[in-house]
Amino acid sequence: MRPRPPFPPRPARRRSPAGLAALLALLLVGGEWAQELIDQFAFGGTLDSYGIVPRDPGSLPHVLTAPFLHVGFGHLIANTVPLAVLAFMSALRGVGRFLAATLVIVVVGGLLVWLFGRGNSVHLGASELVFGYLAYLLGVGWWERTPVAIAAAVVALFLYGGALWGVLPTNPVVSWEAHLFGFLAGLLAAALLHRRRPPRAAQISPSSPRSRF
Repeated sequence: MRPRPPFPPRPARRRSPAGLAALLALLLVGGEWAQELIDQFAFGGTLDSYGIVPRDPGSLPHVLTAPFLHVGFGHLIANTVPLAVLAFMSALRGVGRFLAATLVIVVVGGLLVWLFGRGNSVHLGASELVFGYLAYLLGVGWWERTPVAIAAAVVALFLYGGALWGVLPTNPVVSWEAHLFGFLAGLLAAALLHRRRPPRAAQISPSSPRSRF
């Protein structure tokens, strides 16, 4: 009897871009909820002290934590749906770019809040990410100008364009600074990650005429 040849290994299934984007959005939103549950039931809301207090040296590291904190469940619920939708749409641009854009929004947006935000106040909440992802999608549409990128920008603007009024100082208990600087950081992320580079100039051959100056 001849031994049977081993079965060929099954090719590994690759998760679709939409599946990866949904997973990233779920992890982000799930992390926000897990943090708030722990904060409320284990720490009595004291983790909110890790928000950004502008120009307080001890608060500077809180740039990295502030977008993941909320003042109670009402605040978190208000941010959950737009965060999930815009994070999913942003993650469709690729995992690496999504993570890089998130880092730019958190760090640059948070630093601007720390530098220019209202003093004697604590700035926290995922709305910095919400405005950052909205601006990121709009910026990608502007920089890439492909049908897919433009369509994503139009959808994002249609769904949440009305939120852009949040960058104005209309409510004293809302951190419009986080909205504004998160938005600017999202535009910066789009420019850094999606701006088309100009083509390299053709090298001058030795036989080319030369000008004096």
